[in-house]
Amino acid sequence: MSAMSSKWDRRSVLRAGAGLAALGSLAACGGNNGRSGGGGSGKNLVQYFHAYGETGTEQAIKRYAKAYDGANVTTQWITGSDFESKLFATLLTENAPDVFEFHPQIQLVRSGQVEPLDDLIAPVKDDFNPADITSHTVDGKIYGVRMIDDPQFFFYRKSLLEKAGVEPPTTLDELIEAAAKLTTGKVKGAFLGNDLHAVISPMIWSAGADTLDEKNGIAYHTEGVKEGLKKLRTLFTSGDLLLDAPADYWDPSALNQGLTAIQFCGMWAMPAMQQALGDDIGIFPFPRVTDAGKQSVYNGGWSMFVNAKGRHVDLAKEYVKWLWIDQKNYQEDWALSYGFHIPPRTSLAGSADKLKTGLPAEGVRLFNEFGHFDNIGWTQSMITAMEDVFADCVRKDGDPEAALDKADKTVNRELKKLFG
Repeated sequence: MSAMSSKWDRRSVLRAGAGLAALGSLAACGGNNGRSGGGGSGKNLVQYFHAYGETGTEQAIKRYAKAYDGANVTTQWITGSDFESKLFATLLTENAPDVFEFHPQIQLVRSGQVEPLDDLIAPVKDDFNPADITSHTVDGKIYGVRMIDDPQFFFYRKSLLEKAGVEPPTTLDELIEAAAKLTTGKVKGAFLGNDLHAVISPMIWSAGADTLDEKNGIAYHTEGVKEGLKKLRTLFTSGDLLLDAPADYWDPSALNQGLTAIQFCGMWAMPAMQQALGDDIGIFPFPRVTDAGKQSVYNGGWSMFVNAKGRHVDLAKEYVKWLWIDQKNYQEDWALSYGFHIPPRTSLAGSADKLKTGLPAEGVRLFNEFGHFDNIGWTQSMITAMEDVFADCVRKDGDPEAALDKADKTVNRELKKLFG
């Protein structure tokens, strides 16, 4: 597998979905990239995917689509950093896709944009990771079928830590100390991503807090989170943090090319790192921020949704059922042949030989022990508010209490609109 080369930010795409009505119309992008035949039915469907960085992914998706006899499925494989804007703008036009991949966002449900898929999932519901079901459920209905789970943690060069006499950090203080010891003239101690957005939620969880509580109220405004912001400010200004890397956190090149000794990244990059570095790789969760906190692993991933406002809703549901419910061979291929992802189907995850030993097995263990999933009610406006907190407190040395107070106003306004 080659290194990932897509120039899009996984974190920003992961958190999109707000302000659909504000987006202007946009013509559908790309060419006719699906199967060229008639699918045996003369019916047509369009599916949208962002351009994965792993080699072979585009060919795989088109191969699956070509094997479907119920319709002629055209794939729009959207490259660049604007997958989010192209997807949501096109959803407002007559060129809207019938099915598309994205992440659970309550705005999609509230606007009636996505179709509930309970009837598809019900027969196999017990075979899905329960957290994947919960993260896609609103008012008792399930929206979207999870395709892959993507745990994220810190990767490190074993040889560099051993040479510096450093153990894998279990606390944020230890990470700061390790970064200092590991920094040399050409190598920075740690890389958390160029904009730090990828570590926001893990830091909150590792501080013993959460984004929202079970009653959809603010749960991030705690003393532990304020302490975490101060500690990250210390790391940011230490000179031991890699800043402005050629590629962001989702690309393994910072670690592979020797720019850093420790990098926050996702399990998807594990094969590329192993190809470049062999066995000289270890992983650890986001460290505990305070004594009240616990190490954490953020679980990202992608899901398939049916456009409820599309022209062929029933046909689209049939296709989604065929590919992402019935065809377990394709589901396994998608999760394990082009990068390492954890299949959301527990039967597939349990039988996946590639995840049973070595570093992948350790990734699965950390995922099971420390994993956190998205809260479907944590909207883009809320995420942006927390990104502003990080920009103010970590990059600019602002006061954490004042910054969190400001975020509270935005989050509470959003919560009131969504939940009353």
